[in-house]
Amino acid sequence: MLNIYKTNTLGKIEELQQFEKGCWIHLTNPSEQEKQQVVRELSIDLHFLQDALDDEEIGRIDKEGNRVKLYVDIPVSTKEATKDNYTTVPLGIMVTEDYILTVCLVETAVMNEFVQGKVKSFHTHMRNRFVLQILSNTSHDYLHYLKKINKQTETLEKSLRQSTKNNELLTLLELQKSLVYFSTSLETNSLLISLLRSGSYLKMYEEDKALLEEVKIETKQAIKMTEIYTAILGNIMNGFGSVISNNLNRVVKLLTSITIVITLPMVIGTFYGMNVGLPFQDHPHAFTIIMIMSTAITSVTALLFWRKKYF
Repeated sequence: MLNIYKTNTLGKIEELQQFEKGCWIHLTNPSEQEKQQVVRELSIDLHFLQDALDDEEIGRIDKEGNRVKLYVDIPVSTKEATKDNYTTVPLGIMVTEDYILTVCLVETAVMNEFVQGKVKSFHTHMRNRFVLQILSNTSHDYLHYLKKINKQTETLEKSLRQSTKNNELLTLLELQKSLVYFSTSLETNSLLISLLRSGSYLKMYEEDKALLEEVKIETKQAIKMTEIYTAILGNIMNGFGSVISNNLNRVVKLLTSITIVITLPMVIGTFYGMNVGLPFQDHPHAFTIIMIMSTAITSVTALLFWRKKYF
């Protein structure tokens, strides 16, 4: 999908039909025709689009003449059944003298906030500031998703105490994988921010420097939170197997105890039914005596198991 936006004199974002100076061009999983149109009319390298649409592209920054190309890893959340999955995707950003171009494989909350006019002091012609605002939104989303991951972890931790199934384990594995993605992406983003602070790629005004410093702090905070949550999740995963094993042992112990109690009367009855020369076999009330004996032995066994807390 190809969209062209530009902010008017009132600061409101409008969608255009043609490329104009000071506009923002946004590509979301573009078709081959849209890619060729952008390459032809803006005279850009097709490799930039291909790299930005590669979901394994790592964060980096390049400069060719007056054009600056950035690849930023941004977090995304997808819904699967009733649970949220988290991962990262690359966002390609090209800054030129006349426009700013962004390319992403999927629609993201980071870029939607600009489209919906939720970002303060956003102007498409302020291209350097726009890049910093994208990085700022990205760091905010990382922190937001990390908090959601922490809440999911706390919920799963509570359910571990009674669980004997694998559902919680699989969910924890997914969260652990998400934290690995976050950790790797945040490290590369942090390196990119350090390169931007040098001023070699984008011209920084005082307000821009303050915003970049804020982004740096938030990114470091996200990195630290990721490390903490990874450690917590690792400890939970280590204890998870022991909890499930313990719960399973309790179930097996209960079933074994019940089986033994139920089997005793059957063994006594079978023994008297298949053998001769046994006590009370000629007694007129032999059956009643055998039943009383079986009940007594079963009761004593059940009481013993109960006192041992097998039930």
